[in-house]
Amino acid sequence: MLLVAVLTAALAAGCRSHRASDDAKSGPEVIYQRSQKMMRTGDYGNAIKQLEALQTRFPFSEAARQAQLDLIYAYYKDHQTDPAVDAAETFIRENPTNPRTDYAYYMKGLVYFERQANFLERYFHTDLSERPPINARKSFDAFAALLQKYPHSIYVADSRQRMIFLRNRLADFELHVARYYMRRGAYVGALNRAKFCIENYDGAPAVQGSIRILIDAYRQLKMNDLAANAERVYADNYPANARDVQVRKRRWWQIF
Repeated sequence: MLLVAVLTAALAAGCRSHRASDDAKSGPEVIYQRSQKMMRTGDYGNAIKQLEALQTRFPFSEAARQAQLDLIYAYYKDHQTDPAVDAAETFIRENPTNPRTDYAYYMKGLVYFERQANFLERYFHTDLSERPPINARKSFDAFAALLQKYPHSIYVADSRQRMIFLRNRLADFELHVARYYMRRGAYVGALNRAKFCIENYDGAPAVQGSIRILIDAYRQLKMNDLAANAERVYADNYPANARDVQVRKRRWWQIF
């Protein structure tokens, strides 16, 4: 049995050595095709190794240029967010006139978009409006750059839809902070946040709550003329809910 084990180990070592020798002799196209086969089967970890080896050994080949784009996707699918973003930014920086640069912008935005919440937060439907939207802002900026630089890209339609979601997400956070300031009695801070939301995210659902904060904050600051103006704006834009702003016996957070 010991002899069999030794022979088996020697055979395995010989096979690995043979594969390593074949890999060393492989050209860029062979390595690239091998990586594509691995990606089709979902073996992204090994596909990444092949693509990285391709770039290292044949950096100026056409296959290596394509490997740059494939690496972005492979990193993304392998949940390696930082390398995916780095790969996208590297491609954008090194290939500003490449017709596929729109894909790099799209994938950069997509990586940050998916990075907003982890698996557990998505599973338990965590309210993300209470978290600083750092990744949401980065994702929005990447998609915005895509729309500006490549308005006819095939990724524009999907990017625009994601931007609408992200815009609402950013507005929700501003409203969350404004409400926090109201609870703390920091009415000027609440006003500033509410105004920022209204001015920068017009049309977002959070704008309605922001106007209502304006009304209550102005009244708390005894700025009744401005409060009345805000009430008129609210009534014009949300006539079905205009009666809410007249309810003054309740505390402000009870009518939100």
